[in-house]
Formats: sequence, structure tokens, C-alpha cells
Amino acid sequence: MQNRRHFIGTLSRIAAATALLAAGTQAYAADTIKVGILHSLSGTMAISETSLKDVALMTIDEINAKGGVMGKKLEAVVVDPASNWPLFAEKARGLIAQDKVSVVFGCWTSVSRKSVLPVFKELNSLLFYPVQYEGEELEKNVFYTGAAPNQQAIPAVEYLMSKDGGGAKRFVLLGTDYVYPRTTNKILRAFLKSKGVKDSDIDEVYTPFGHSDYQTIVANIKKFSAGGKTAVISTINGDSNVPFYKELGNAGLKATDVPVVAFSVGEEELRGVDTKPLVGHLAAWNYFESIKNPVNADFIKKWKAYAVAKKLPNAATVVTNDPMEATYVGIHMWAQAVEKAKSTDTDKVIAAMAGQTYKAPDGFTLTMDATNHHLHKPVFIGEIRPDGQFNVVWKTPGPVRANPWSPYIPGNEGKQKL
Repeated sequence: MQNRRHFIGTLSRIAAATALLAAGTQAYAADTIKVGILHSLSGTMAISETSLKDVALMTIDEINAKGGVMGKKLEAVVVDPASNWPLFAEKARGLIAQDKVSVVFGCWTSVSRKSVLPVFKELNSLLFYPVQYEGEELEKNVFYTGAAPNQQAIPAVEYLMSKDGGGAKRFVLLGTDYVYPRTTNKILRAFLKSKGVKDSDIDEVYTPFGHSDYQTIVANIKKFSAGGKTAVISTINGDSNVPFYKELGNAGLKATDVPVVAFSVGEEELRGVDTKPLVGHLAAWNYFESIKNPVNADFIKKWKAYAVAKKLPNAATVVTNDPMEATYVGIHMWAQAVEKAKSTDTDKVIAAMAGQTYKAPDGFTLTMDATNHHLHKPVFIGEIRPDGQFNVVWKTPGPVRANPWSPYIPGNEGKQKL
């Protein structure tokens, strides 16, 4: 009997100790809010995505230095889906189901975003997507902090057709072969048709990811341009931009002859290129590092200091760019929404995100649309300078509301809300 009582007493003490330990572990786990970072740090897209991972970590440090979110520190969980589209879905599932992150900041290509969408819907988690894209999508579980086509592609082509933009009459639609370039070019074709441009004045060309031989393509562009004032609209993504721009330089195709406007080339991609032959070619974005205002000056200063402090590769020459700004704004807006909702619960945060505002480095106070999960953003068209920065040659007077579903695609009427 004595032994039995002793045994039960020991059991009770073990149970109590285990309960205390469990409570301690839970309390410790509840001290932080985990956030996922899902960007390619290897493979063809690493040239563009690595800096987004780094700027996300910088932003998290900045929020933590000011006391975190709801009094808790943010804890980043970084994974590398390695430019492998199915792996994005697998890594996203791991972040949400195993790591128990409250939100994920990530993806660049639309194929990676499309790959993870079913996971975010099934597990009812949140993705903040920071890159301009083709639209034709609106998801409850995604906040799009990059541009929709009417905030980048359409204004860029309107500019090329204008007197200031050179009055282009013929267009080469050149892209990497996947959903973003093909859908964007479908929209641009319909738009050009609405402006009276004939099919014979549009040449559409696609290359695979990682493509490096642009000699024939650039020679063909030169030939096509003999038929009248021509512009190239480039949706080439990732490290293929380097050989494409090199070949333009080799072929002596200057911006004054055939201007190229790019939708996926910014300051980061130009770091690896001799920009002198590219002077005058264009990019359309919602932010450039060269924009002068106090918020941007502070953003650039913080980024350069962070790069040096963290000993990032080539820290002395780091640059800011549009998707980095979109990442920075998105993380801050999410943090504000969590504070407002007093919860990291997905549905509560979604409700709190509607109408969030943030004073952005682009010089404007950006607003998250109350109905379509897209930011209202200004549009800038910049010319490449010899130093790899951009001179703004055209801009909208203020932020433009996103049209996720292009009005140039039949059947999109009345589709603009969730």
C-alpha cells in the first residue's frame, strides 16, 4: 500500500512537472510570432529574389527594434524553393503546417505563386506577393503588393506609342515562356488591337527560363524594326536578362533605334551588366531608387547600412528596387493589420488589411484597396542611366487603383472584387 501511494505520488509529481514544462514551452513559443520567407536563393531566379529575402529580414529587424507586433518579436523562418516551382508548394506547406507561421512573404514568378495558391487556400493562411504580375486573379488568401497590368504594362505601352515615347507603331513582345509573360502579352495584344495595331505589326517570342543565347532573336528584332518604328516589350525574367542586354549591346541596337521597355528589370538585375550600351532603354515600375524624397532617402540609407552590417555579398554596391519596396510596405502593412485585429488569425487580419495605409519610399501614401487585395500604386517609367540607375521620364500624378481583371479581356466586366 505504502509503495502504491509512493508510486502514485511520484506519478503526480512527474505529471505536474510535465505540465509545468509544457506550459513553459507554450509560453516560450507564444513569445514570438513566426513569419515565413519563401524566396529562391538558388537557381535562375536567385538574381532577383535573394534581395527580397534580405530586405524582409531587415524589415523584421526594424519592427522588432520598435517592440515587435502586439508586444511579441517576429521570428523569420527562411526556406529556399530553389527556382523549382513544385518545391514552392512543398516549402509553403512546411512553413504553414510544421513551422506554424502566421503569414508568408514570398514568390516572384507567377508560376511559383500559382503553385502555392492551393496550399494557402486549403490551410487558410496568408501570402503577401511583392512583384508586378499579369492580373487575371483575385484570391482571399493573397495580398498583392506589386503592380497589376494597369499599374505597369498598359501605361508603359501607352508611353511608347506617345510622341514623347517615340511613337512606336510595331511591337516585339519578348518574354520567358510561362504564365506571366504569356498572359501579359495576351492583354497587351488586345490593348494594341483596340488602338488599331494590326497583328502583322506584333511579333511574339518566348524563351525558356535560364536561356542565354539571344543572338538570333536580337538579329530578328533588328530585321522586324525595318518595317517601321518598333519597340520591344520585355517580360524576360531572372538571369536571362544579362545575356539579352549584352546581345543588344553587341548588336549595336540603341534605345534611339529600338527602345526596350522591361517589366522585370530593375536596379538589382542591372548590377551584373555593363549598362553603357543600354543607356536610354526603359523600365516601368512603381518605384525607383533614384526617386528623391525623405522617406526614400531613409529607406536607402537603412538598406545600405544593413547590407554592410550583415556582410551581404557586394555590400558596398547594394541597390534598392521596386519588389524590395513592395516587400517592405507589405510587411509593415501586415504588422499594422495584426495590431488592429489584435490577432494573427487569418480572417481577422484580412478584415483589418482593408484600407491600411503606409507612407512608402515611392513618395506616396499607399492604400490597400478595401475590396480587391491590391495596393493603389503610382506608375513610373525610367530610362537606364550609365550608372545602372534610372531617370524618371514619365509618371502618374498619384497612386492608381489596380484593375486585377483586365478590361481588354472579354468576360472580365464586373470581376474586380473578391
